Amino acid sequence: MDIKANLEAVKKSFINPACQLIAVSKTKPIENLRAAYTAGIRDFGENKVQEIQAKQPEMPADTRWHMIGHLQSNKVKYIAPYIHLIHGVDSFKLLKEINKQGKKIDRVIPVLLQIHIAEEESKFGFDRAELEEMLSSEEFAQLTHVQIKGLMGMATFTENQNQIRKEFRGLKTLFDELKNRNLSPFVQMEQLSMGMSGDYQIAQEEGSTMVRIGSAIFGARNYSGI
Repeated sequence: MDIKANLEAVKKSFINPACQLIAVSKTKPIENLRAAYTAGIRDFGENKVQEIQAKQPEMPADTRWHMIGHLQSNKVKYIAPYIHLIHGVDSFKLLKEINKQGKKIDRVIPVLLQIHIAEEESKFGFDRAELEEMLSSEEFAQLTHVQIKGLMGMATFTENQNQIRKEFRGLKTLFDELKNRNLSPFVQMEQLSMGMSGDYQIAQEEGSTMVRIGSAIFGARNYSGI
């Protein structure tokens, strides 16, 4: 497998060349990550804390780690010192824990709020009512060690491209709405993380600024890995 060639093919297929590529390296051996790094990738996405912990010391210091999976509150402390961006903040409880751990080490931790846009119940994320309740709360306004950089969403796993497009478009509408609202200073709607190997072109057409691509770069997942 030629990871460099795969990366070049993916980038050539981008509809928006300015969209940031996160190489989803979950379940992949460190050799694959190093090959992608040599080919110019610096942003790697993992969905398990223990996998980031295992790989982080094995990669160059300028590697940027993205937590893209469901993050449990009791594991935030393990990645708080170095995580570049937490994509899947799907509850106020988790956001408060990230703030708490950031405060302990005097670090403001960048995050994205995960919004539930899919029709599948298995997907995580805020619904509109939960989001509004959090944004308007006194407790939210008092957070000091998180920086909300934008939103993340995962579309329904389906062949129906119209449905995928509709879900991405809805998330972009919410993103634009929040960007134009007078929210707390630590809320800055800069990044819209949506789109994976199967739907990143649709996501880019609908305004994604960040796509999470794994299998198109590294091949099928290896669940016998870390």
